[in-house]
Amino acid sequence: MSQDLEEYHDIIEELKPMINEPEFNQILNQVASAISKQKRFLLKMELMRLARPCIRLIDLRGLVDGKCRLYEHQGKQHYLDELAIETFERQVRIFGEYTIGVYEAVTNTENNFRVRYKKEQKESKTKQNKTVEVKPKAESFQAPLIKFGTFAQRDEERMNFSVNIEMFSEMNKSIQATTIDVSVKGLKVKASKEHLFKPEERLTVQFRGLEKEYLLDKRQGVAYIISSIERTKDDQRLNLKRQFDIPFPSFDKFFERFIHGNKRRYKVNLDNTITAIQNKTYEQYYIPNFASIPVFIEQVENQYIPKYALANDCNREEIQYWANEFQDLKIGYLLTEERIKKGLALAKGQQEMFIFVFNHIKNEKVYFYSATHAELDAKPDLKHLFLGYGSRKASWRIYKLQLTPVDPEQSYRPLSIGNSINDKVKRQNQKPSPRLMSRLKNINHIALLTNVTDDVSTEHYQSLKIKREQLSELKVFGHPRNKPPALVTVYRFKYFNQRRETRFLLRTAVQVSIDDVVLEGHTEDISTQGLRIELDKFFHQNDTAKITLSFPQLQSVTSKFELSDLPYVVRNVSKVGHVVHLQNFVTEQSNTARRFFEALIKSNRSKLRAYRDEEEVAGIGEALRNIYAQNVVNVAYFLRKDGVDYVPDAVATSSDNNRLSQLLHFQAKPGQFNLYPLYRNAKIHHDFISHTLAKIKPNDRPEMRELLIAFDPSKEVIGDAIYSYFTEQFTQPEQRRQFITQALQNGQFIAVKVFLARTGRPDFETMQSELNYVSVYAVHKAKVLEEQLWNVSAMGDIIDVTDEVLRRFEFAESAIQLNHKSPPTHKIKQVGIEQLLKA
Repeated sequence: MSQDLEEYHDIIEELKPMINEPEFNQILNQVASAISKQKRFLLKMELMRLARPCIRLIDLRGLVDGKCRLYEHQGKQHYLDELAIETFERQVRIFGEYTIGVYEAVTNTENNFRVRYKKEQKESKTKQNKTVEVKPKAESFQAPLIKFGTFAQRDEERMNFSVNIEMFSEMNKSIQATTIDVSVKGLKVKASKEHLFKPEERLTVQFRGLEKEYLLDKRQGVAYIISSIERTKDDQRLNLKRQFDIPFPSFDKFFERFIHGNKRRYKVNLDNTITAIQNKTYEQYYIPNFASIPVFIEQVENQYIPKYALANDCNREEIQYWANEFQDLKIGYLLTEERIKKGLALAKGQQEMFIFVFNHIKNEKVYFYSATHAELDAKPDLKHLFLGYGSRKASWRIYKLQLTPVDPEQSYRPLSIGNSINDKVKRQNQKPSPRLMSRLKNINHIALLTNVTDDVSTEHYQSLKIKREQLSELKVFGHPRNKPPALVTVYRFKYFNQRRETRFLLRTAVQVSIDDVVLEGHTEDISTQGLRIELDKFFHQNDTAKITLSFPQLQSVTSKFELSDLPYVVRNVSKVGHVVHLQNFVTEQSNTARRFFEALIKSNRSKLRAYRDEEEVAGIGEALRNIYAQNVVNVAYFLRKDGVDYVPDAVATSSDNNRLSQLLHFQAKPGQFNLYPLYRNAKIHHDFISHTLAKIKPNDRPEMRELLIAFDPSKEVIGDAIYSYFTEQFTQPEQRRQFITQALQNGQFIAVKVFLARTGRPDFETMQSELNYVSVYAVHKAKVLEEQLWNVSAMGDIIDVTDEVLRRFEFAESAIQLNHKSPPTHKIKQVGIEQLLKA
């Protein structure tokens, strides 16, 4: 790009997707209306140059800071690194093919040594003229706050149309105004701020601007009522609803024809549909990747019963933790009625507790043990024994349990467009069936379970001394096998990249052979194309490794198939290295595994239990997903790629009045959250975000880290108000305790678990009707929107674990409760350390 056009870089990027569209010239004139015609012509020529097909091959080996590999596109072989491949694919989506614009974008990525050299030269010149160091501003880490499922559905189309109107109040006072958009059943108008309006006020409207061109009855006005008012600095916007108790059929018929005939000329108002597409896309990035387990609680009279759980590929292993030797799920042990009632009795915004869990296997039977802080405090003699012994076991878990009220009606999620668009939209807007709603009618809470166990907290509890002769006393925390918990049925929302076939639960012995080493283990589930196994020892191979399996127990029931040394390929290894996902390695000579499992499943289908991807009530998985999405109690955040950095793109939560939300609102603009605590010392000490995303892939389970934050909002500069460190940055427990104590004395202490995962590709299929609708009236907006959503690279959760950390370090309950109060009134400098800590 020439230096003359460098200042118009943003406009060129905005217009790239529209270069091949028929409306390009019109859009260019709109977007670049403030630019002279001569410059506008140069912009058009530059865009046409960038859109010309390119035949040059790209070889970035030795030219970029990244590992290059062979990358093929339409028969042409390039050598690109990961950043270049990402850029190549994004630019091809924009231009529709491999063009000069694609070539230039790929050869000018941020990690290109030539680009870096030019940037460093420019920065060094700038630094010579600078003497003051500029600290990062709060605005750098802000992102808009969204709430899943909250977008307006319109029964009819609204047309953007500005015309002069005269409104008459009930006292016959005349008020001049202008329409913003119009529909048969309503208007949005702009009026002077000097007039005092109130909701539910009735108005009569005369369309003065239309009377000049159309034969309208000037004697009779159209009846409206004010449904809502938006006041701005300069004017006020009124949303008016048509009142049909005063009929005016000739006007209604005229207005319907007028809108239908002019909606392509004046364009339909698409704001709510665009908001809905953005909202749904972030939701689709989040739902397959959150690590928590939502359990839906049913209330029958005064009884609370865990009923359903929502599964995805990231929490499925955590759900499976609760399977006993018969593969029956016992997660209901965790959610006793007593715990649910105690949690609901807590103050709003604090209806949560932490539960410590381990299991014990004896005579091939699984015994589960669990206890909350309160339950351990009730038996002080056993508290350290439970924590010290449990934390030494491989099955040790710390769960955060959060309770939030829900409404079964939230299961209904219509599109943002009305039934009148077409029959497909009408079908998609149908309400859930009565049979489905009958299954949900008593659901009134979600119990959200999150595994917040990490090495630092585990090592802390392992340091507690225990007396093994007392271990038998822990049976009071055990869950009796002769008193089974409520049955929790697991459902999964069917998003587009779900597995292609049903998986069946089957536990049988397996032997893994690799590099002359044999590992013993058991299958957890099977399918015709692959299986999942749990090994007794750590699995040290990476993905794509080839191994062989033998099935000694299954071999005893078949003579038709030889079930030894069957080839498989490793597709995924769990973080702890014991759970491995495998796929059949099928060749013309070897397809025994596939044929055997096809025969096994076919002849035993009535006996084998499948994961509930086949729903007994159609749509229940989607219904549960819709309910959960509108009640996300933690903070979900989304990051986009900006050069080589990952920056905040959006934040979503349904909770807006707790300790964590108050922290993230600090120095943020209205309607935004500030993710500064995650970035505060990233460049200096611990760049968690970029380091993590460099090593994980889409569909990997989220990585988790504990972040300790000292918050003093009385400070004006954000860098002085917030100090945040990841736990491992403190090498000694005493350093962590000292940091917490100082935070409590100077303001507020907050600890969070930060989860981070890569996103997959967006599923536009489920919102195709809305994308098509936008494309009809503004194809450029649809393309820009689609490109923005493709840029979301990562997502995560931020979960408040402050109380668990404070109790871990044995701070007094009075200090823990006082720490819930929001600063600046929260100052406890007069409290000494001896009062903060338990004696």
